Amino acid sequence: MSYQRQFARTLRVGVVGVGSHAYRNVLPALHFLPVRLVALCDLDEALLERTALEYDVATNATYTDAGRMYAEAGLDAVLICAGPRQHPPLATAALRVGLHVWMEKPPAMRAAEVEVMIAERGDRVCAIGFKKAYMPATRKAKELIALPEFGALRSLLAVYPMTIPRDGAGVLERGDHSNWLANGCHPLSLLIALGGEVDEVTTLLGAGEEATGVVHLLFRSGASGVFHLAGGSPAGYAGERYHAYGEGRALTIENSTKVAFHRGIPFDYQTQREFTAPGTESGSVVWEANHNLATLENKALFVQGMYNELKDFCDAILDGRAVDPGTLEFGLQVMRVYEAGLLRQGRPVAIEETTSRGAG
Repeated sequence: MSYQRQFARTLRVGVVGVGSHAYRNVLPALHFLPVRLVALCDLDEALLERTALEYDVATNATYTDAGRMYAEAGLDAVLICAGPRQHPPLATAALRVGLHVWMEKPPAMRAAEVEVMIAERGDRVCAIGFKKAYMPATRKAKELIALPEFGALRSLLAVYPMTIPRDGAGVLERGDHSNWLANGCHPLSLLIALGGEVDEVTTLLGAGEEATGVVHLLFRSGASGVFHLAGGSPAGYAGERYHAYGEGRALTIENSTKVAFHRGIPFDYQTQREFTAPGTESGSVVWEANHNLATLENKALFVQGMYNELKDFCDAILDGRAVDPGTLEFGLQVMRVYEAGLLRQGRPVAIEETTSRGAG
């Protein structure tokens, strides 16, 4: 682990968008990255001035026009935190003048806009900040799923406080920025990071315009994924959960801070008396953040994957490689599943129909 002042090689970066999210998450992460913050851009001039003063950015290196910043600031890379409507034009303009680009999730309003960015990327590094795919817990889960003893991934379950608009086609036609786009991409990106590419999506919803329900993903590998839309969760309730099941092994991620690998125990239905099998070769193994020291492992920037995604972006530029997993292609897959979740709202079969078909 290194800090900004310790890196021998650094990148000259500018930030587009210095609002609440960038101020709380992106700008603080720069202390741990091989970068020099040399320029800022935002439409709010007063906010821009105060942020530049705090981060020691020269007054003549603050901009209200991103194109001017790209042309004048001598940047290697740009970090864009402006929202999915603005990301495609801002990113495309930066790519066209040879800058590397990192942008917050979601990358766009529609999957087709990600395809445009792919066409413009060329040899530049272009990354999307899907933090859930970069969480330490997700990385550990990927490692465990790859173990021979885990076997083939059979199924995944995500539980996340979320609703989805019933009028899915209308949402896409109108260009609504729904919560399904803003936050649904979090669990979707984690599921895709663990399960791989998705071939089919089916959504089943309960009552209401903003409905709860389930989104079923059929992965190309044959694995099945269920995203439970846990709308109605109490505010502040740490109810986010992920489960993965293989061949006689399973794992869980709880609240982003705890990973458990479940190996089972020797079991006999007729004679079993104790749940504590002898030795340490069975049962569950648990990893969780340590909160009794002022270490980085328990800070949100690290637990939530923000540091990992930004460090991967910087290292990819310096090492001449692609990011993994936050590529535009990965983002395209997430956006396609997002759109399919709105459009593939399936018709459930009523119990009465099965009864009538079986009669006579």
